[in-house]
Amino acid sequence: MRERILALQSEPPAVAGGPSDALNGPPANAGGSDRSPGGGTKYWRSLEELADAPEFREFVEREYPQQAEEWNDPFERRTFLKLMGASLALAGLSGCAFQPPEKIVPYVTQPEGTPGKSLFFATASSLGGIATPLLARSNEGRPTKVEGNPDHPNSRNSDPQDRGSSATDIFAQASILSLYDPDRSQTTMFREVARPWTTFVGEIRTALDEQRPKQGAGLRFLTETITSPSIAAQLKGILAEFPQAKWHQYEPVNNDNARAGAVAAFGQPVNTVYDFSKADRILSLDADFLAAHPGTLKYARDFAARRRITEGKHEMSRLYVIETTPTTTGAAADHHWAVKPSELVKAASAIAVRVGVSGVSGESSTSGLEAVARDLQQHKGTSIVIAGREAPPAVHAVAHTINAALGNVGKTVLYTDPIEANPVDQRQSLQELVKDIDGGRVEMLVMVGGNPVYNTPADLKLDKDRLFRTKLRVHLSQYKDETSELCHWHIPETHYLEAWSDTRSFDGTVTIVQPLIEPLYQNKSAHELLAVFTPKYDQKPYEIIREYWKGQGQTAGAGRATAGVQPTPAPAATPSADFESWWRQCVHDGFVANTALAAKTVSPSAGGTSQDAGRMPALPAGGSGGTFEIVFRTDPTIYDGRFANNGWLQELPKPLTKITWDNAALISPNTAKQLGITKTIGEKGGDIHVDTLKITHQGRTIGEPVPTWITPGQPDDVVTLHLGYGRRRAGRVGNDHGFSAYEIRTSDSPWSASGVQVEKGVEQHLLAVTQLHFNMEDRDFSKEDRDILRSQTLEEYLHHGADYHQTHVPREDETLYDPKQYDYKEQGMGYAWGMAIDLNNCVGCNACTIACQSENNIPVVGKEQVVRSREMHWIRVDTYFKGDDPAAPEATNFMPVPCMHCENAPCEPVCPVHATVHSAEGLNDMVYNRCVGTKYCSNNCPYKVRRFNFLLYQDWETPTYQLMRNPDVSVRSRGVMEKCTYCVQRIQGAKIQSELEGRKVRDGEIVTACQAVCPTEAIVFGDVNDPNSKVSKLKAEQRNYGLLADLNTKPRTTYLSALRNPNPEIKEV
Repeated sequence: MRERILALQSEPPAVAGGPSDALNGPPANAGGSDRSPGGGTKYWRSLEELADAPEFREFVEREYPQQAEEWNDPFERRTFLKLMGASLALAGLSGCAFQPPEKIVPYVTQPEGTPGKSLFFATASSLGGIATPLLARSNEGRPTKVEGNPDHPNSRNSDPQDRGSSATDIFAQASILSLYDPDRSQTTMFREVARPWTTFVGEIRTALDEQRPKQGAGLRFLTETITSPSIAAQLKGILAEFPQAKWHQYEPVNNDNARAGAVAAFGQPVNTVYDFSKADRILSLDADFLAAHPGTLKYARDFAARRRITEGKHEMSRLYVIETTPTTTGAAADHHWAVKPSELVKAASAIAVRVGVSGVSGESSTSGLEAVARDLQQHKGTSIVIAGREAPPAVHAVAHTINAALGNVGKTVLYTDPIEANPVDQRQSLQELVKDIDGGRVEMLVMVGGNPVYNTPADLKLDKDRLFRTKLRVHLSQYKDETSELCHWHIPETHYLEAWSDTRSFDGTVTIVQPLIEPLYQNKSAHELLAVFTPKYDQKPYEIIREYWKGQGQTAGAGRATAGVQPTPAPAATPSADFESWWRQCVHDGFVANTALAAKTVSPSAGGTSQDAGRMPALPAGGSGGTFEIVFRTDPTIYDGRFANNGWLQELPKPLTKITWDNAALISPNTAKQLGITKTIGEKGGDIHVDTLKITHQGRTIGEPVPTWITPGQPDDVVTLHLGYGRRRAGRVGNDHGFSAYEIRTSDSPWSASGVQVEKGVEQHLLAVTQLHFNMEDRDFSKEDRDILRSQTLEEYLHHGADYHQTHVPREDETLYDPKQYDYKEQGMGYAWGMAIDLNNCVGCNACTIACQSENNIPVVGKEQVVRSREMHWIRVDTYFKGDDPAAPEATNFMPVPCMHCENAPCEPVCPVHATVHSAEGLNDMVYNRCVGTKYCSNNCPYKVRRFNFLLYQDWETPTYQLMRNPDVSVRSRGVMEKCTYCVQRIQGAKIQSELEGRKVRDGEIVTACQAVCPTEAIVFGDVNDPNSKVSKLKAEQRNYGLLADLNTKPRTTYLSALRNPNPEIKEV
């Protein structure tokens, strides 16, 4: 098909496509440092590609993934229908379109009751107690999409002209699918039998009467991290009525290490807030702050802003990363060190000594740290040293002392009181609960959220034997999970879009959780469950929230009382009229203004000492006989396991490994060679059979064979395990995928340990991996000087400019195509839509993929179909490693790949029924009802961005399946090709509105789904006919280039090459 494309196009190599300079820009100078004319250093997506393995060449020779097989695959009738029923999710729902009786407030003024008009409401989701501010779209009373709330303080920067970011993460985007999941628990149950809510209330009130004479001595509450002021107030009220009752907190991803490090450094726990918008130099100590850290959306945006290079801005920040397992933050680093967990404290201490921290001793064999320390010292007050929440407490303490020594505190690093309502050591809190249960002192255990039977540490497991020592067990959760199975009462929990609440963002700003829909089932919120333990046992969430805030002042301290401290008396209630106006404003905006926690002054000499930090143990011992170290991490897609039943997230390729539907033990190439690990690539490309491991830690062994994945950049003799898999009662989608790393995770080594025994297993495991899918390199590009991903250093860019990397750009007289065929200034309304993607700012978070899936009704296909290369994502994010050493890549880059919307699109002339056509505004459109499924267009697409419905992935029979879908986007059927449309429905909506107002579409008025969700603003869309539009200015940059534009496809989607800012001292070393 490549020859066919070349015959259709005409002349050879071009850097960028399109008819005008505004579209193309000058050729990029990005590739000179990556590949010399004679070969040399190159980028690669997989180890097989780097080695030019026969399996890789065979897969590439087929050019496009395997075609449809027999329609009667045994998978279809069983797994597929089961998966689709759970993923598209809506059968059997009742009362879904009812609005709650409370008054919710739309984010903007819209004509009420106008059919087809979307309404937006400010709300928030919460993960780990940290709020993500959102705007939820409602179509005829049903939530269909979420975006970030641009007016929330966490979404704004210091520029008053900036409207704020609408970015969110993959978990917020996929929460729409969770809302409509039919596997959600639907009714209150007693011992697996449905019971009325009133029966539960009656039994609890009777049990409380028995506890009252004992002051609640047998009553225990177990929650996850609580930052909600109103929930904290409810718990405080219960503890005041039952003084002997106790409130415990635990979730597997907590702040214990950061808390212990702050106590060691300052003598008190603090919440650390960073300002990356002011940071010129950043040192990350095992902190994945661009993807898995409180405040990650704000941090990623500010970080990217300091790295963004334009024609008038020639300075960018520099990032150093020392980490124990590869992360997306490490991929963005200018300098990266992969170290064992046992070496992390040594490296941090060595830098501390070199920047002048007294009382810390430590030498490290890691080279280049002297240059890092000098660079940090030269940027005092404009640098940041950040430790990850998985890093040992000693690393946190050392990071605090380095920031203090560099004068960063009060500038780029701020300290506040903890945002938790009850900031406790969660491991210690769980230990106390387990001790009380074992001692027979717990009679009534109320678990509000969480899944402790599944995710508590192996040495503190709340298993059947332990839980059955309590007389009454109650569990609130969205699913009948592993914990609900062992409880007397299971209470179905509401989704955040179904109930009122409040929570706090990473800086303490109180954020209002506003529902958009009445509970789909007989669900109850945490507020309603806790109300049962109070005299107002039938109080509704709306009443609880309003009553609480009516008695509070508009201050940051509202709801700040902890379990061991008497709450500060609330200020007098505001007049009713004033409160109503204030409350409506808070609900409209989605947050309570001026509630961010105030900065406080702390010093390393105030409580703990740097000597204490240096003496803290670096790593817990694992056991005798093991030579390996282990690292535990949350899974990039399903977190700690709570999203296991979400098909969107299960099928999302993980950023660095591209594994779907599974977890695996990450090992380095050298460790794989040491253990004799191999893998076999099947003929379908996605079916990769890998060897397994037997992993033992402190005498405990993972029950299932652990599949392996050889990972570039992984430290030698270190095994990384991701949490969240191995679920038994997650739901139809999430059951029986992967292994549970919780089986060997203990309370003294929650994130890393040494002395781990690793042995090669006797069997292989099938992984569904997309790493080899849709490969665009079917030639030796090093000889053709044709780079897919272009990158260079900042110094090279500034010194060589556009002349540093030149390729041939075809002139109009060198092609047989009519250059005026698409004169977009004369056709239609004069619009010419285009997109620019800045590779310098893409951090590989995959949020664009999930946002596109949610916006465009893209189905889930399942593991077996991914193995066949049939995933349906319209935009993929390719990962490229640079260098010749697979164990230590020089760099890692991400490339989002949507449809290019080529002006000379090779897919169009080969369609026999004109199902793919060109619009007057430059869009490569699909006419679904014309498509007869020849797949010629897909075969002729050099970018591999077209997706074919080999099977009926959508459900057309159940009317309620329409609830989740975007009504503005067609739902495709079997036998139909589909692809990225540039969110044409949003384009048309903006055009209709502009026509009604008698004007043209404003720049920035149309925001595609992938653009809106991007935390770093790497994706920009607009009218390339407008020379003042942001996209036109980006396309005029020297770094702009077209992907495979030498095929003369003239892509409307172009890229800005990636830049690095290495330290010359380290480069010389």
